[in-house]
Amino acid sequence: MKCDCRDAGRLAAAIEIWLKQHVKEAGTVGGIVGLSGGIDSAVVAALLKRAFGSEMLAVLLPCGSMEKDKEDALLVADTFALPCREIELTPAYEAFLRAFGTPLSPMASANIKPRLRMNALYALAQTNGLLVCGTGNKAEILMGYFTKYGDGGCDLLPLGDLLKCEVRSLARFLGVPSEIIEKAPSAGLWEGQTDEGEMGMTYEEIDMYIATGKGDEKVRTRLERMKNVSAHKRAMPPVCIPF
Repeated sequence: MKCDCRDAGRLAAAIEIWLKQHVKEAGTVGGIVGLSGGIDSAVVAALLKRAFGSEMLAVLLPCGSMEKDKEDALLVADTFALPCREIELTPAYEAFLRAFGTPLSPMASANIKPRLRMNALYALAQTNGLLVCGTGNKAEILMGYFTKYGDGGCDLLPLGDLLKCEVRSLARFLGVPSEIIEKAPSAGLWEGQTDEGEMGMTYEEIDMYIATGKGDEKVRTRLERMKNVSAHKRAMPPVCIPF
């Protein structure tokens, strides 16, 4: 059993209108996105190009990254003729780790990468009058599958209400290369890492539960636990009101 996806053409049109509205309200000229080589960033980049033409920027931000991810990101940039640049963050990442003197935990070290990328995107956004567009979809946001103040740090979330099946449908509609659509989703934090492997369930299972509330007990339990423990990621920091 699969959940129904909304029409890709209508989604594309609605998101383009939404992007233009928010960019106009912010007094900016377009949007910027980090191009990872994955499907979500490819879809956001394609939508930004449709909405703003040359007034957008796709940025490759390698940080100890796999060469295949860079190749896939460049394929997306070439496919859509994106305004694009590359900022090599590996030296900054290595210098940052050395500054601590003692090793950090593996996850803390890995999460520095998306936080460095967030800094780079905002520096370029502020310089060029752009809004930072995140690539998180509905499943990732609900489960907290993003780095707080890293890839979760953005101005707009164009895909934030889309199930993963809808992102794939939209990718096909927009003309994202098939190898990007079929690639195993990964944050690229370390060699062999995949989203589904780390989350312990497939996107199909997650989509089904979000859309219908149906799923086996293991999926329901894990999803609800991840949603609850990640609630702080989706909220502004609480303010203490002493009295």
